Amino acid sequence: MASRALEAARLRPIRQGKRRFSFEVKMMLPALLILAAISIVPFFYLIYMTLNKISLVGGVGIAPKWIGFHNWAQMFTDSNVGAGWITMVIFFVATVGLEMLLGLGIALLVYEMVWGKNIVLSILLIPMFVAPVIVGLLGRFLVNPTYGVYAWVLRETHIFTGNILGGQVSAFIAVVLMDVWEWTPLIVLITLAGLVSVPGQVLEAAKVDGAGYWQRLRHVVVPSISGIVLVALLIRSMDALRYFDVIWQSTAGGPANATKIIPLRLYEVAFQFLNLGYAATIGIVMLALSIAIAMLFTGILRRRGLIG
Repeated sequence: MASRALEAARLRPIRQGKRRFSFEVKMMLPALLILAAISIVPFFYLIYMTLNKISLVGGVGIAPKWIGFHNWAQMFTDSNVGAGWITMVIFFVATVGLEMLLGLGIALLVYEMVWGKNIVLSILLIPMFVAPVIVGLLGRFLVNPTYGVYAWVLRETHIFTGNILGGQVSAFIAVVLMDVWEWTPLIVLITLAGLVSVPGQVLEAAKVDGAGYWQRLRHVVVPSISGIVLVALLIRSMDALRYFDVIWQSTAGGPANATKIIPLRLYEVAFQFLNLGYAATIGIVMLALSIAIAMLFTGILRRRGLIG
């Protein structure tokens, strides 16, 4: 009897654990089913679309027609999509690079301010709260060659006398600056949050030891905020890959496709050419690229011990 009681006592926690695990699974099951319904099922249907011709042109309707890997082969040989990716890479490097440099610089200046820091920070953050559609409309208004303020200033100073959104290079620079104007404040805000966490005692000790501003910045501040700067870079990188609103409102991808990045090409294929299968293929590649960038940053953060 004693041995049976001991055996029952030994098995009781295990049985209780099994019952608790089963209960947890039952409680999570509705949420898991909803998650599968709204994310996993559409994802697999998207993959199915890439292997079919799903077009609304020519009476084909939404009835899929199996074509295998034709959409994938077309995407890798489509010169328009290739040009969109090249424009996308240049746009990505220009916007994210400028935003990181300006954001870090402005954050360091604001951090060193003694008076009026809150007022300056409030003014700096305003562009971040403007809807991207409004930013595009505002940018198009300001660079209009007839009544735009920026166009007038550039013309009077003889820096640029033409139509800003009419030239390929000037239009590209204009949309890059619109994005930089809107999202640099986000980098400023995140960097300031990191600067607040820099140990004051360490900075004071460095001052006492005779370290100058640039030496403290290089050996104390930058290592302390490197993790949060990486998070800011990840957020902007993921956002830049799906950039659409400002360019669509200001140039619609023109002139001569100079600002037509991949999200605009995807929109054009899906909703203007109505080739949904091919658009799904482009979308899957964009998704894979986003996941690859996210995994790259999370790997860096994990190696630095900033995430578990």
